[in-house]
Amino acid sequence: MWGLSRVVIVVLLATLSGLPTRSLKYDLRVSNNSFPEDFIFGVSTAAFQIEGAWNEDGRGESMWDTYLHQHPNFTVDHSNGDVAADSYHKYMDDIEMIRNLGVSHYRMSISWSRILPNGTDNNINHMGVIYYRTLFEELLKVNITPIVTLFHWDMPTPFMDLGGWSNPKIVDYFKDYARVAFNLYGDIIKTWTTINEPHQHCYMGYGLSTYVPAIASHGIGEYLCTHYILLSHARVYRMYEKEFRPYQKGVVGITLDAFWSDPKDPNKAEDIEAAHWYLKMHLDMYAHPIYSDTGDYPDFVRERINNMSLQQNYSRSRLPYFTDEEIDALRGSSDFFGLNHYTTYLMSPSNMEEKWKVPSIDHDTGVKMEQNPSWARPGTEWLSVHPPGIRKLVNYVQANYLIVKKIPILITENGVGDKGQIEDYERVSFFNDYLYQLLLAIHQDHCNVKGYFAWTLMDDFEWSDGYVPKFGLYKVDFDSPNKTRTPKLSAKNYEHIARTRKIDFNYIQRPLLH
Repeated sequence: MWGLSRVVIVVLLATLSGLPTRSLKYDLRVSNNSFPEDFIFGVSTAAFQIEGAWNEDGRGESMWDTYLHQHPNFTVDHSNGDVAADSYHKYMDDIEMIRNLGVSHYRMSISWSRILPNGTDNNINHMGVIYYRTLFEELLKVNITPIVTLFHWDMPTPFMDLGGWSNPKIVDYFKDYARVAFNLYGDIIKTWTTINEPHQHCYMGYGLSTYVPAIASHGIGEYLCTHYILLSHARVYRMYEKEFRPYQKGVVGITLDAFWSDPKDPNKAEDIEAAHWYLKMHLDMYAHPIYSDTGDYPDFVRERINNMSLQQNYSRSRLPYFTDEEIDALRGSSDFFGLNHYTTYLMSPSNMEEKWKVPSIDHDTGVKMEQNPSWARPGTEWLSVHPPGIRKLVNYVQANYLIVKKIPILITENGVGDKGQIEDYERVSFFNDYLYQLLLAIHQDHCNVKGYFAWTLMDDFEWSDGYVPKFGLYKVDFDSPNKTRTPKLSAKNYEHIARTRKIDFNYIQRPLLH
């Protein structure tokens, strides 16, 4: 049923690489290329992961607050975000750290419940409003441009209780929230991201119970979440376009995420197919409605879920349908392609794996994901270091979405976790190697990549992993009352790259063992 001819396989493999049928070489010789003058270097954080002050100055509870207080063993270290890195009180320290990195942009998020404690726009928390206004103005004073995400996974609890993104009414409430934010800050914030990583949020929080809201409605919940997140994004984009852009002159986009998928055996047609299926089901499901010429879910995704639903005796598809008006609203509803990327997996077809549920997006996709055991994993089990993946991914995006030649690709997150050491040579190498691959994508492949944001400024609360993995350029001493920040070697290295716009593989080197 899913067989491919040899010609189609060759074309498909070329599409997966994003290039003609030549291979992508991975070569770490010192690059003579530099990043273009208009290339943006930045760093990313998220409100819940660093702010703390969970119940101060009128802030309402987010779903992560409520759930972790009710389920203290949910995170691996039994921690929560009550204090985190205490950035609510130490934001001036954060700004100084960003300045020292020499970057020009700071991607951050607003806590929805800090400015709308109940989630709804009838109750605006003025202390929260003042906090973000002050933070934005202090950043701008030192020539750091804030890029603001409206939703980075911390929905107000009252909406979680109503089903969150699986409830169609959330589209209206998210639009209300966005209007408040645009009215409050649109005079100084000129780049907005509506939603961070809808795929991970829906998959892990609605299909599985790995992230809050931990609904575990596999095969149904993740698709409802997907559908109404996309509609919420479109509604906010069109509102900004009509009501705010004429005088605020800003841009609005969305941040998607994607692992790169390589065939486990590049000589097997079925593994090549599996890599293709994975990208369709886990990236293009979100990208195609927004960035393609035709809009709507990809045909492959629609047919796959419809057929699986029929085989499972459902009376209708588990994936909802867009109306013609909704397809039109979604198509072209982003002024940039925000892309988070961390790792690569090896793909092969499978009818069933031990941890899969039926129904589920895993079962619908029908792809077994494996890590290459030869790739380093410095700090987290799910993240193997494979720099060529980022080059292949941006090529895939540009080859499949022609609009990307007109709007920029922004790598809005890329980083690696470790054990928290100050002499973080693995992270130094990670940023060098991944940025080198972006240089190749820009100069050799002519990909329209215009910015890169390192994840993350400092060690933070990493969702269900708590404070165990350390992703920061700055170490945070979470046991100290001042949450002391200390620059790691990777901060010095990233600062050098940002200021020189070049990668010097010899700038920081691991000492030789005697």
